[in-house]
Amino acid sequence: IAHIYCENVFGIVGENFTFPVKVDQKIVESTWKKNKDKVAEWEGVNKPTYFGPLCNRSVLMENGSLTIVDLEKDDAGTYELQYWDSVKDHYLNFVLVVLDPLPEPKISCNTSDHKLVLNCTANFQGPLNYTWKLSNNPQSHEKQELSIRLEDVNTTTKATCLIKFSQMERSSEISLIQCLP
Repeated sequence: IAHIYCENVFGIVGENFTFPVKVDQKIVESTWKKNKDKVAEWEGVNKPTYFGPLCNRSVLMENGSLTIVDLEKDDAGTYELQYWDSVKDHYLNFVLVVLDPLPEPKISCNTSDHKLVLNCTANFQGPLNYTWKLSNNPQSHEKQELSIRLEDVNTTTKATCLIKFSQMERSSEISLIQCLP
């Protein structure tokens, strides 16, 4: 019985990406394929061999993980790691989605109902985590919109919106005094 494992993974254009391979036994031989074409191979005591477009942009490690350097849109696709642990063959499948770099988030603000309302937006093709931090408050607020009562607004306070996707973060900052009428 072959256990087929498949995971969707995300990388960002221009960054290095390592497939999250978790193997606990010693790998004797490993082969990576992209859309059925061989891209990297390691047999026993030899050094790894690389093929095709990843020839000068990838690193195969002894634990079977493959790192692609300077990710490109064309690197997206279905990757398969086949490895042999001296007993049997194992297969791991990954679907790599390559996304554009994270944009800088945009902050807008307005006042209504005796409150200052800050909104953080970013045009991105993946689900983002939003976090607000205020320079005069150690707490962070994990949401896209932040409301502050006008009487609590300190004109020297700065608000920072952080967006996060996978391992990447970007942020923008605004002084609250810019938002007051």
